[in-house]
Amino acid sequence: MNYRHAFHAGNPADVMKHAALARVLTYFAKKDNAYRVVDTHAGAGIYDLGGTSALKTGEADEGIERVLAADLPEPVAALLAPYLDTVRTLRQSSSPRRYPGSPALALALGRPQDRFLFCELHGEERQKLEKNVGDDHRAKIMNQNGWQAVGAHLPPRERRGVLLIDPPFEEPGEFHRLVEALKSAYERFATGTVMLWYPIKDLQAVDAFRRDVARLGLPKTLKVEIDFAEVRSLTQLSGSGLIIVNPPFTLADEMRTILTAINPLMARDGKGRVRVSWLTQGG
Repeated sequence: MNYRHAFHAGNPADVMKHAALARVLTYFAKKDNAYRVVDTHAGAGIYDLGGTSALKTGEADEGIERVLAADLPEPVAALLAPYLDTVRTLRQSSSPRRYPGSPALALALGRPQDRFLFCELHGEERQKLEKNVGDDHRAKIMNQNGWQAVGAHLPPRERRGVLLIDPPFEEPGEFHRLVEALKSAYERFATGTVMLWYPIKDLQAVDAFRRDVARLGLPKTLKVEIDFAEVRSLTQLSGSGLIIVNPPFTLADEMRTILTAINPLMARDGKGRVRVSWLTQGG
């Protein structure tokens, strides 16, 4: 699967991932202590949904555009406000079709004391990232393989933080790399929050991945998944998942509330399916 982000920015998978990231960072900001975000596959930071790449797929029209246009009930609107307000603010300040990737979203929700490390190995994407968020003194952009960042930058100096691993799934073995990265991250930073994104296409591969994560036996491991298409094949994305280790204690209920409300808006059959459950608890 090629998940070059300019083609897919703002799609249902992005909405689900960024809604979760916004809730996690909102929770972290409740304490005055600084935190750090490490984003291993940062991408360009900001995307033009009116550009050639995004218009070629039209996926944002099924994702963020439908959610922004919806009359969302409370408390869904309140839970989504940090995320959706960031999108609206970006559009007011630049153009009506801009969309914040994870780096821009994290920076928008961060505070002066927080720090952000963004890794991007692809030269063209990294240049765009530098242009889009490089002027922010809180951000450091690394020309580094994202998988190596786990060992190189954990634990953070702040001893509070979020590790986001969102690989493009352009090469074989990405599920295995996710499991190994999670194991390494936990060994280095057991109290940190780790978020792993994965596509739902090959159900056998996803099932094996879930089992491999569960076998690690890490406490407080949450699974959040959505299906936004009925037909599953190896050539079409039909769903999106997150594994989150050490999530805020409120996150499971919040994501269940959010996704139950918005996934039917994005699903191709008008229904959508949501699965939020614990792979492991306790600790």
